[in-house]
Amino acid sequence: MGHGHDHLHDHSHAAAAGGDLPEALDLSVPTAELSSSDASRRRFLLGAGLLGAGAAASVLAQPGAAEAAGLPHTHDQVGGGTDKGGFRWLAGDHHIHTQYSSDAQYRVLDQAQKGHAYGLDWLVITDHGSATHAKIGVDKVNPDIVKTRSALKGLLTFQGLEWNIPAAEHATVFVHPGKNEVAVLKQFENAYDGSLLPSTNTAAQNEAMAIAGIQFLGEQVRKRKIDGALFFANHPARRGIDSPHEIRNWRDADPTVAVGFEGAPGHQAAGIPAPNGRGGARGYYDNNPSAASFPGYPLESYRTWGGFDWMTATVGGLWDSLLAEGKAWWITVNSDSHVNYLDQTGRGPGSDFDANGKYNDPVYTGTINTSAGDFWPGYYGRTNVGASSFSYKAVMDGLRAGRVWVDHGRLIKNLDARVRVTGDRREHTGTPLGGVLQVKRGTSTELVLDIDLQDVPNWAGFVAALKRVDVIVGTVTGPVADKDTYTTPNTRVVKSFEVTESSGRITFTYQLGRLDKPFYLRVRGTDGNRTQPGLLGTAVDPYGPQLDVVGAADPWGDLWFYTNPIWVLPR
Repeated sequence: MGHGHDHLHDHSHAAAAGGDLPEALDLSVPTAELSSSDASRRRFLLGAGLLGAGAAASVLAQPGAAEAAGLPHTHDQVGGGTDKGGFRWLAGDHHIHTQYSSDAQYRVLDQAQKGHAYGLDWLVITDHGSATHAKIGVDKVNPDIVKTRSALKGLLTFQGLEWNIPAAEHATVFVHPGKNEVAVLKQFENAYDGSLLPSTNTAAQNEAMAIAGIQFLGEQVRKRKIDGALFFANHPARRGIDSPHEIRNWRDADPTVAVGFEGAPGHQAAGIPAPNGRGGARGYYDNNPSAASFPGYPLESYRTWGGFDWMTATVGGLWDSLLAEGKAWWITVNSDSHVNYLDQTGRGPGSDFDANGKYNDPVYTGTINTSAGDFWPGYYGRTNVGASSFSYKAVMDGLRAGRVWVDHGRLIKNLDARVRVTGDRREHTGTPLGGVLQVKRGTSTELVLDIDLQDVPNWAGFVAALKRVDVIVGTVTGPVADKDTYTTPNTRVVKSFEVTESSGRITFTYQLGRLDKPFYLRVRGTDGNRTQPGLLGTAVDPYGPQLDVVGAADPWGDLWFYTNPIWVLPR
């Protein structure tokens, strides 16, 4: 980029275009031929999980800001999205069910039309993995998805499924559209879905099958049967059965496929208090430990915190322990839409799901459903992806690269976060979300955060107001000795910015100091309505999200946004 310091994603882009990769990053150069400094640099990156099999594709080899600069303005574009920071930000939802799920009811087109109307640019249809779905549904839903792609040109509609992870919870798995999308998903589901495996399998055998399933998806990409595949673990703390070592093993199985988990679950409407709503728990997080649960998790992990999963909401917790290792692991939000709050339809009469693999088309009932736990896609939560264009590949590339921020209730309009060498004021310079900035030790760096405040009502009818922005920083310490580690000692909120403006654009700059050790940072923001000290104490997180109480968890009562991390490493 010609401004005197290195961006690893720019080096990787240069290599793809025929340029040279630094020798420390080029694994075709034997370590014995490296200088001592380059050899040390390579050892650190390998140990931190930022280099090696698959890691370059998930962290290092991402498009730089320069590559994305000069995108056309929104009014010249096909599809939706907004331009900011040199990227086209596309809102989406990767966890949606239809009449091809045994516990849902809507047509693909119903979900897609509503999602698009509520502001989404992309979504993934993820009906439940099951014997019926594997046998019939994965084939039968595809024509509906293909028709939806044709009917809604401004919406990118992916086909996927909700995988029953062997020995664990659920996950979104989806692939790039193409002639083999059904065949690959069908083969994957039949071979690796937990509901179809022998009941005599041990936990160790099932954990190995989960790893094999992720590796299978990566192999289909390498064989060019499909152009991409992604995995996100869904509602990871809901039942306590996604242990820390399993999460690490999924990521390590293939970091180009297994890239993250839900930072906040769907089913947020389940928390609307009675009599207006179900009066339950946000996300259906109303469980207690079972024999299958990881015994180390605290009781508080079985509830949401400000609507977010405990693994994400706890500063210094499980997500941070992964980031402190240098592992590329991203967060998302979604609807998990099955049956939606205030809807007036029901399953078509005469349905035989077991025989047909679907319910008949929904019919109007004239009854308003106040007990449903879900919102329509796009109504409440958004996963915002920084893409290079409006395309399936660009969305998958942006997700894989971690150029993602999430919010509830349209808390903000847009944001751009970058880390750059202190004093570099050129537009779009610096390293964006998901990126790795590498500079000489002793170099001063700064975070620049540019936020467009909300000025239009959300779908609940009010204009959300951002009141505080927190900067969270953690030291990169490398691999953990115990893969069931779920805390990290050196991550904390280092700065809080109070927001007094009610509209327009605000910019915060935070000085990160002279680089003396590798670190990462991430950002969150809130309307400030409900806060409490984090689980690890006020010195770590003085004003974090509040523990949600079953029966009194209005999802509109507190709104948050979270970004994915940026790393800063010495070279």
